[in-house]
Amino acid sequence: MMQSNFSLRDRTRLKKFIVQIFKKEGKALESLDYIFCSDDYLLQINRQFLNHDFYTDIITFDLSSKSRQTIGEIYISIDRVKDNAKNLNVRFQEELHRVIFHGVLHLCGYKDKLKPDIKIMREMENRYLAKYLD
Repeated sequence: MMQSNFSLRDRTRLKKFIVQIFKKEGKALESLDYIFCSDDYLLQINRQFLNHDFYTDIITFDLSSKSRQTIGEIYISIDRVKDNAKNLNVRFQEELHRVIFHGVLHLCGYKDKLKPDIKIMREMENRYLAKYLD
């Protein structure tokens, strides 16, 4: 099920900030779509496209062709973000923006499967989150 009772604040400011992340990371952005959804909806995506049978907060698809322009789709489970914010004892908006920037960083080439990569990803999330929330 798609999320119906969710509203993203300051969308124009956020869009500009995301464009700036791509520029700072040396990536050209053609288009980027965010799909905010439920746990169950994202679980279906995870099973269908990644053969993973578990809940996750985000799935990022890089749809770019061989061109230098980035085209992406980022699916975010609002249910997972709410639970993560509660478990991490942070505000929902902070966790939501961390996840939003996490997807952008994936499209910019950052990975998060190995410990050294996870460390770098977290550092970059924190850097952009701090700049955005200032």
